[in-house]
Amino acid sequence: MGAESRDSCEGERATPQLSPVGLALAKSVRTDTTRRGDPMPIETNRPHPTGPYIAVVGASAATSEEQSFAEEVGRLLAERQAVLVCGGLGGVMEAAARGAARAGGTVVGLLPGLDRAAGNPYLSVAIATGLGEMRNPLVIRAADGAIAVGGAYGTLSEIAFALRTGTPVVGFETWDFEDVVKVPGPVEAVELVLALAAATDAAGAE
Repeated sequence: MGAESRDSCEGERATPQLSPVGLALAKSVRTDTTRRGDPMPIETNRPHPTGPYIAVVGASAATSEEQSFAEEVGRLLAERQAVLVCGGLGGVMEAAARGAARAGGTVVGLLPGLDRAAGNPYLSVAIATGLGEMRNPLVIRAADGAIAVGGAYGTLSEIAFALRTGTPVVGFETWDFEDVVKVPGPVEAVELVLALAAATDAAGAE
């Protein structure tokens, strides 16, 4: 192949024809033509969360008081740059996710079934575990601390697993255990669980 033909081919490869989807993706990254070997980082307007991961657990069939409490907890956690972890469904879980999402926070939902679409609409990340109620320990294991709001036996299992594994738990109108610190309001719940999570993390690092 002659030099002229090679130059022509190289020129064609340098200007590929992109589909509309390809063009949109190309515009979403920052290009650097001076250093071709470097990866092109993706730009994002949302800062990476730097705070702890906090689980909010409670019943799907929650009272209006419990839902209001959970939504305010979600908002406050987002404002403190915490990542909210929940079971991904309705009731307390959806209320907390709604509060966090509306405040610009990150919400991770660990769903019991196999359908991501079954999660509530406020999840940033929906993980379909397919484990049923056995996903409850995963919610706790993914978190540095937990806030229990009301709840029935599913919430009881999450509280028990948290206490068994040394994950700090604060509670509002929930199961009565000596190691579950009762709180009167959302502000106290968030401040206390963040402090306990930080203290547990510091103790583990020693």
